[in-house]
Amino acid sequence: MVSAIKAATGDLVLTFLWVFFSSMLGLATDVITKALEIHHVSYNGFHYADAVVITSLIFILVTIFTFIADALGGASFNPTGNASLYAAGVGDDTLFSMALRFPAQVLGSVGGVLAVMEYMPEKYRHFIAGPSLKVSLHTGALAEGVLTFVITFLVLLIMIRGPHSGTAKTLLLAISTVVLITVGASYTGPAMNPAFAFGWAYFEKWHDKWDHFYVYWICPFVGSILAAWLFRIVFPPPPPVEKQKKA
Repeated sequence: MVSAIKAATGDLVLTFLWVFFSSMLGLATDVITKALEIHHVSYNGFHYADAVVITSLIFILVTIFTFIADALGGASFNPTGNASLYAAGVGDDTLFSMALRFPAQVLGSVGGVLAVMEYMPEKYRHFIAGPSLKVSLHTGALAEGVLTFVITFLVLLIMIRGPHSGTAKTLLLAISTVVLITVGASYTGPAMNPAFAFGWAYFEKWHDKWDHFYVYWICPFVGSILAAWLFRIVFPPPPPVEKQKKA
């Protein structure tokens, strides 16, 4: 009980910080590319300078937040991450602990969105926006589910079966994230994180609509759990070691 409450508290703090700072990645990318005078650099319409800068920023942000998460006792800012680890048979979460952690992550996300929109000057607010449905309902739901499936499988693969170097793991996570965000940008944003999506939906006053829960909660959870099950099939956990009985 106590450990679950501590985990939920850590999640609330971490999610608040993650939403607050990650929401400013677009603004930071624009500032850096303009300062370096590379904002017009592109190839066949693809602004690869922006991609390199935002990948670098995500790498730095994930590195910092890994230390913060460890300091908070293994905190998390993504409900589907907790669910996938549970489904894959990895980690210490239980159904009870997740029942406490998910609402805490949602509260942290709402707080992060409200804080960044409160303190961000008006002239920069157009750089900050959360996920939004840009296609038909079912197409968006399918896209968010597939994207969450892919990112979940990649995260499990990188973190559990990937390189031993923490730096290499973080770089691969950053690249994977940017690629999937780019792919899903014209569909759902994307979020690939129900708590993150809820914070912005609350700010936009559509957090209580069926469309939001269908696209940004139900389908991502289905996608993440399916990815965890597939990972467990492809990379089954080692059989438990039986203790030898004393003679």
